[in-house]
Amino acid sequence: MKIGKKKVFKKGFRAYYLLVVSIIVLTIAIQSIIQYSLNEQRSTAKIVNLAGRQRMLSQRLLNEVYSCRYHNCDYAELKLTLNKLYQMNAALQEGSYNLGIDPLDNEGISANFERLEPYVNWFKWNLSDLQDIDDIKFNDMRYRVDRFTIIMNEIVLQFQKKSEEDIKGMRIIEMELAIFSVLIVLFEIFFIVNPIINRIMKQKKKLEEIAWHQSHVFGSHIKNIKDLQYVLKVEKIPERQQEILKFISEELDKLKEVSNNMVKALKKNDETEMPHHAVIKKVEGLLEKYSIMPSEEFIDGDKAHS
Repeated sequence: MKIGKKKVFKKGFRAYYLLVVSIIVLTIAIQSIIQYSLNEQRSTAKIVNLAGRQRMLSQRLLNEVYSCRYHNCDYAELKLTLNKLYQMNAALQEGSYNLGIDPLDNEGISANFERLEPYVNWFKWNLSDLQDIDDIKFNDMRYRVDRFTIIMNEIVLQFQKKSEEDIKGMRIIEMELAIFSVLIVLFEIFFIVNPIINRIMKQKKKLEEIAWHQSHVFGSHIKNIKDLQYVLKVEKIPERQQEILKFISEELDKLKEVSNNMVKALKKNDETEMPHHAVIKKVEGLLEKYSIMPSEEFIDGDKAHS
């Protein structure tokens, strides 16, 4: 006997589908945040390292100028160091695709780079030509290197502070996402998992009642019908036979009544609305809006027969 579509299964499957989708989305979101945070930390660490390297290059320039003035001059090394310092100064401000550095967007750090610009240009103008090196006063060179180093120290500290603020911001986001994840899991436990378990337990109880009816009520009527059939076979009097047929008909009516009561009990259990159904319906509407609900053919394809 067909009793209709299994609404309990349909609602349970949709709730389970929602549970799985939300867990997948949360996992992807958390992993994306973590990967983004790690990439930002790597990028910031690289910038701090390159900014600190500028101080070393300025000191190397001073040493090369001193060597050219009082010892053997390695102009190629001096030229290479100067080019590295100048190019890196531009990369730290404008960004570099090859180095994986984004353009600078901090006004405080940009202001310090503007203070640094005259010293960088002085190095380039006065050290680009080997013949001009002898005309450079060593004290002027040392003064400008010292000023360059002081300003670069400030820039490095600013980069480090910016990195700490970015990391702090990412940690706050990760903490908020973790709290949100816990709330989602608790919501799913109380409004999806527990209601599904309760429905399963209620359905199990109904099935136990049906089994009891089948074993007792059905069994009793079937036994009566069999006994009456036996009596009908041995009975020869037509009037008695008609009376027995009437008893059999009554037993069949009672049997049909018991069957109808079982079907009504199942339908009543299926149609009972629970408090969480309104929440699930709203979420299902959102899922259907973006066409990510499971196929209705698969959901409605399960039929119950008895």
